[in-house]
Amino acid sequence: MRAAKACCVLMMLCLPMLAQAEKLTIAAAADLKFALADIVSAFKQEHQAADITVVYGSSGKFQTQIQQGAPYDLYFSADIAYPRALAANGFAASAVMPYAIGRIVMWSARVDVSQMSLANLPQNQFRRIAIANPRHAPYGQRAIEALTAAGVLPSVQSKLVYGENIAHAAHFVQTGNAQAGIIALALVLSPELANKGSYWLIPEHLHAPLAQGFIITKRAANNGLAKRFADYMGGQQARSIMVQYGFSLPADASSN
Repeated sequence: MRAAKACCVLMMLCLPMLAQAEKLTIAAAADLKFALADIVSAFKQEHQAADITVVYGSSGKFQTQIQQGAPYDLYFSADIAYPRALAANGFAASAVMPYAIGRIVMWSARVDVSQMSLANLPQNQFRRIAIANPRHAPYGQRAIEALTAAGVLPSVQSKLVYGENIAHAAHFVQTGNAQAGIIALALVLSPELANKGSYWLIPEHLHAPLAQGFIITKRAANNGLAKRFADYMGGQQARSIMVQYGFSLPADASSN
């Protein structure tokens, strides 16, 4: 009887640890808002006990927060340089894992821009142009690079309005607070924005590649669920979802 009671007590003591091991908090670049939601949903079909929270925002801000001790187990960045810097400074429990190459587009909810280019942005019909804040958002940095390469940055500089992240920039355009924006292809292809405007795919040669990568953070070194999710990202199901949202995969980026 005593042995049975002792066993029950031991099991009760272990339950909190087991529950904690099945929790996962992910910090993810805002371009992943829809793709990662689909991946998490597919993952949970195979791991029904998994308790996963995803926070979306700007890659640069997440890097700073992780350095300051923010409780994230996985960090997905739209610029692989950020997780590489964290790994170099001891904030990662894994190697940096490339997961995608992103693309940027010129998008409008009201003007047909499908046959236009960045050269059209100085026109009067585009009074405000939304981009992500280039100080901490990789998509904003690439937008500035593309505008510069296209030779139109001086003409549109005063029109630029800055979102905290790429999803926020898209919201400016969606609500009419900007007549056009330079945003992520992944957002344009999402259920929320698909068929609600038009876009022009910005040529890759106008900006540096949007090579993206993720890490398991140091705080999640013993989190088995973090490791399983990281492995899942390299599987066929997750890769197919990424392609569906317009991402190129690291292994085949050269063929796109």
